[in-house]
Amino acid sequence: MRPPWPYRLPRGGGGDGAMRIQRGIATRLLHVAGDPIVVRAWQRRDSSVVVRADPAADAATRGRLEVAVERMRFALGVDDDYTDFYAFVRGDQLVGRAVSRRPWIRPRRRPWPWEALAWAVTEQLIESSRAAVIQRRIVARWGPRHDWSPRPLRDVPAAARIAGRAPAELAGLDLAPKRALALVKAAREVASGRADLTSGESDRRLLAISNIGPWTVQCLGLRGRGDPDALPAGDLAFVKLVGRLARLGRRATVEEVEEFFAPYAPFRGLAGSFALNAYHSLVARPQVKLAARPRWASAA
Repeated sequence: MRPPWPYRLPRGGGGDGAMRIQRGIATRLLHVAGDPIVVRAWQRRDSSVVVRADPAADAATRGRLEVAVERMRFALGVDDDYTDFYAFVRGDQLVGRAVSRRPWIRPRRRPWPWEALAWAVTEQLIESSRAAVIQRRIVARWGPRHDWSPRPLRDVPAAARIAGRAPAELAGLDLAPKRALALVKAAREVASGRADLTSGESDRRLLAISNIGPWTVQCLGLRGRGDPDALPAGDLAFVKLVGRLARLGRRATVEEVEEFFAPYAPFRGLAGSFALNAYHSLVARPQVKLAARPRWASAA
């Protein structure tokens, strides 16, 4: 397929070790209705992207292979068209400039909403590097394995697998006990079918679980459902970013982050992703200038 918007295949597979990217080929083990399927994606010189699914065990049905391909396309953002988004922010000196400089940026997504929810729970209130270690341990301990050459592949354990774990087992992998309990409870809601994560209607059930709050649900929306307006406003990166952009002399509050990005609705999640990427570019290359406020906020 040819992406409808400038695109580059990610260079890294993420911290959990489930997706591997080597020599420009992204490889991921997925399970569709219990069938293990290996999905690979690579980008040609003409910018087109190829996604191929192969049954990893007994022959999977064509329909399940197609689902695996679709899930990989979603995770990689191959089909995302930001034309309307860019038209909305084109004159903005913060996000519009960030999009024009690096239009290939995509929010990091997960193939399944459950993965986005589970990893959001592991990332609560800790550094991303530490959360990645916990995620790798979960994948290594309970993730299904397939001996794919040259190295075995592992999938993220399904909700039913985590639902059967004792919270102490997860806490033994360095996940805080309260978050371990929250993850098990969320897994049971999903595995039982009481929470359908493909719809926002399940968010109320999730928020009723202790230690699952708006930030976790917003991560689910952005990374698991592809909602362009889902902004994880409580993220440490965002409170630091807005604190600097608004020249507060401190970290921003969640309310201040939400107020800062409110003018970008219905694209707050996308706007935040591009602004954050531009900020990281600024740290890496100090000569890059980052606008302090959106154009309309300045005008106000």
